[in-house]
Amino acid sequence: MKNFENVSVELEGNNYFDGAVTSRTIHFSDGSKKTLGFMLPGEYEFATAASELMEITSGTLDVKLPNAKEWLSIQGGESFDVPANSKFKVSVKSITDYCCSYL
Repeated sequence: MKNFENVSVELEGNNYFDGAVTSRTIHFSDGSKKTLGFMLPGEYEFATAASELMEITSGTLDVKLPNAKEWLSIQGGESFDVPANSKFKVSVKSITDYCCSYL
């Protein structure tokens, strides 16, 4: 999907790791929400409350999912799922755009 229609966007952005990861929250009429953002190259660890689908729209990163022994390489056009109430790590190789859906 290239764009979303009939949504509202929170003006205040989400800022993590001194601005190396930022996003904006968008709300849909059915009550669901997503965040759209980017990550600069670096290593980051995130904690989740809800299950998430991370769609990488451009860029490259490696991800280490909960209970995984190995890192997975992800590039633009690919995605990965993160379980609720967990932590995951990313090693961002190039500026990466993403869309996070809360499931």
